[in-house]
Amino acid sequence: MNILNRFQNLVSDEILAVETLMRQQAEGFNIDLQAALDHLISSGGKRIRPNITLLVGRMLNGDMERLITLSAAIELLHTATLVHDDLIDGSLLRRGIPTLNSKWTPAATVLTGDFMFAKAAKLAAETNSVPVMKLFANTLGIIVNGEIVQMFSSHCQSDTDLYYKRIYSKTASLFETSTTAAAIICEANRTQKEYLRQFGYELGIAFQIIDDVLDFTSNQDKLGKPVGGDLRLGLITLPAILYFEQYKDDILTKEFFQHDCNPPIEILEKLILNIRNSSAIKNSFDKANSHIEFCLKALHHLPIGIERDALEELACFVTQRNI
Repeated sequence: MNILNRFQNLVSDEILAVETLMRQQAEGFNIDLQAALDHLISSGGKRIRPNITLLVGRMLNGDMERLITLSAAIELLHTATLVHDDLIDGSLLRRGIPTLNSKWTPAATVLTGDFMFAKAAKLAAETNSVPVMKLFANTLGIIVNGEIVQMFSSHCQSDTDLYYKRIYSKTASLFETSTTAAAIICEANRTQKEYLRQFGYELGIAFQIIDDVLDFTSNQDKLGKPVGGDLRLGLITLPAILYFEQYKDDILTKEFFQHDCNPPIEILEKLILNIRNSSAIKNSFDKANSHIEFCLKALHHLPIGIERDALEELACFVTQRNI
């Protein structure tokens, strides 16, 4: 049994309940909305966020019905952000499966994402926790603000602090919410809530760093976009930041910035290949693993048991995964 199966098996029945609840949100609505939601849910994904929420809930002996509702809200919110992200990025594949925008018009895709945001908020309200509702709404605001900042600010910035702020908004904020909201539902004490917040934050940061590494090391069929897709858009992620720091006097680095991060394609292709084959990839992995270490330290302050063991395995899986 591999690591993924071990941490998934503990809450496999609950994950099925989460997916059923997600599908039910389109019942009675337009048949195309129902088909779109079913397509998105059936497209795969490892359900990392609901796994985290459910395992935390089991570890703290929480009300599983409320935790399933919370998990469905979080995963529906996450899925809605992917719908909009794929449209913004022009991605035609995700996990090797056609995206919604590859089949539908931009208007229909946006409206589907909006519908999912609304239904995610409804589910969050059904946890009957005002603090969870506030946290959920605040997290959505953080995610959207992060996208707007990325869209309207200069992409051509090789800055580690800005990178961490961006990936917090994009990814880590929802991981943080997954653990913190579960702690709220379980009426955890203040100390437990803080360690769970730390666990979610560090895990989310590591998760996005690995995503950014895979953008250079995976292949186009799996990514659904060209390798080095972020750099092609002038968006500088951690592997590129570390590469530029190490090779600041390299001719390709200078050419990249002299052209305001939009150099001729032949320069860009060489640069992406150099980054892919450089120590920046390993160094980025090392950064991700350092966040996993902080994540595990926080976890060790929480109740011992099979759920905590599973959360530890899940954390370790994050740096071992593929697309």
